[in-house]
Amino acid sequence: MKRNNKTKIFIAAALALFAVVSACKKYNNPASVFEELKPINNSQRKVLVISIDGVTGSEIKTIVPTHITELQKTSKYSFEVQKSGVGNDVASWATMTTGVSYAKHSIGADNFERLQDPNADDHAEIKSYRNVLDYITQYKATRTAVVTPWESLRKYLRNADFSPVVSTDLATKDSTISILSKENNIGALIVNFREVEAAGANGGFLASNNNYKNAIVKADEYVGNIITALKARKNYASEDWLVIVTTNHGGSNANPQSGFLIASNKNIKQEEVKKRGFNTVLFNNTGVGAQVNNDNGLYDSGSNKDFTVQLQTKFNVNTFYVGFLSKSTIISSSTQTGWMFFQSDSQKWKTSFGGTNNGSGTGRTECAGGVVFDGNWHTITMTVKYVNATTRTVTTYTDGNQDATLNISNHKSLSTSEKLTLGYKQFSGGTGLSFQGAELSYFNTALDPAVVKANIALKDITKHPNYANLIGYWQNNEGTDGYLVNKAPGGYDMSLYGPFTWKSMGTDVPASVTADSDAAGKSIALTSASVSANMLYWMNIKILADFGIDGNPFLNQFEIEFLK
Repeated sequence: MKRNNKTKIFIAAALALFAVVSACKKYNNPASVFEELKPINNSQRKVLVISIDGVTGSEIKTIVPTHITELQKTSKYSFEVQKSGVGNDVASWATMTTGVSYAKHSIGADNFERLQDPNADDHAEIKSYRNVLDYITQYKATRTAVVTPWESLRKYLRNADFSPVVSTDLATKDSTISILSKENNIGALIVNFREVEAAGANGGFLASNNNYKNAIVKADEYVGNIITALKARKNYASEDWLVIVTTNHGGSNANPQSGFLIASNKNIKQEEVKKRGFNTVLFNNTGVGAQVNNDNGLYDSGSNKDFTVQLQTKFNVNTFYVGFLSKSTIISSSTQTGWMFFQSDSQKWKTSFGGTNNGSGTGRTECAGGVVFDGNWHTITMTVKYVNATTRTVTTYTDGNQDATLNISNHKSLSTSEKLTLGYKQFSGGTGLSFQGAELSYFNTALDPAVVKANIALKDITKHPNYANLIGYWQNNEGTDGYLVNKAPGGYDMSLYGPFTWKSMGTDVPASVTADSDAAGKSIALTSASVSANMLYWMNIKILADFGIDGNPFLNQFEIEFLK
């Protein structure tokens, strides 16, 4: 009997084991799930932006205002926020609130209308870009506010739920505190103080100017008042605020300079962010380039003008008959008007000249340069000197050494409506261009050979013996945005076009650039477009491609600090 029971027990156990094994075979183990970082708690994300217009990054760093410095302790901050192309009050505010660079939105007139480009295609599509409050209202069930004494800005951001009419910075502060105190569902505020910029106009935008310094200190006091009101909100414990204190631009409306930005949250660790190393555009596409849209004749070569063009460049491929720097029509066989640098054979560069459209016929002249297509940085220089009616001399140099000289007087005038362009230009159908071009200089004089040779590695362009003749100087080291800023005493910025990318070169720099000893650190270049980008990021609004956002939502690189 006991034996029968044991047998039954054994059979039951075997059946049970078979059932378990069968069950294991029938159901596969679930796939591993890798979750994205989530907020530490369920606090509602909100954002407050305070712009103190006209505050230069270097000067606020010198003044060290109390309340802004306190916010800095829990922030990622920068004192080197670059201006975006046209950087006047209107353009910088349009960039700040759309997240789009001036190169795309073109807003710069006093009434927040586009500035007309006289060289633009009248039939080209005009694209409008929405402001950040519009996106927030669409994607989040929250309310928005704009508080500014500037009527034009208030009208431009008229989609805000609250936009009280104020006329002073004091009233701006008081109205902001009122909104924070009364509106539980407020989720995004943009606050604008204007009196610092006005103070700087009286004595200069310098910490040594008491008018300017005292205005910054007063604005800082208002910032402190607003932060106190923010923390006094009855629901503050369940809210997660990002506070951005910034400026539309440093300096004046007419001469904007670099600004500052502080992005503060209680969980963010203090750290300065800035562009590190050498960063330049990679010109690797027939549609990628930079050009002066309207030079008002400044870079017109004419028939008797002296000028010098110099570029530091690094070529990644050795190809033939591709233009890479020009103020010229395309070259088709022997037809050309203007001048062009191009890739030739034997790893050499050359220049080409023609005056077809100015009555010189179809002839074209080439002046040889040296070997540059070897993967290294080189300095290439072209001087043009008018001597008399029968002599106009071109001279080429590679790394300061003279290559060749040529008389081009038979081409008459080199004048053309084509734009001064860095990047691909068609030369009888050649393609395959890939290079970095930096430190582009344009002088309205023909530099002497000794001056060319002595200054190819000059680190400070203001020390150049012909600095007074410099009418264009584009370093191409911005690392962000759609412009190459002209840093000469006169002249114009260059606009980037096409699917361009900024390439980090680290310490791989041309002769006139000092390598950044901190190049190995994280490089984050900021413009005012970064404000909207980080507002959207903080509000958990996905930045879609059709938004056209150019700003860097750089806080996403530090999520480990404020997300689990």
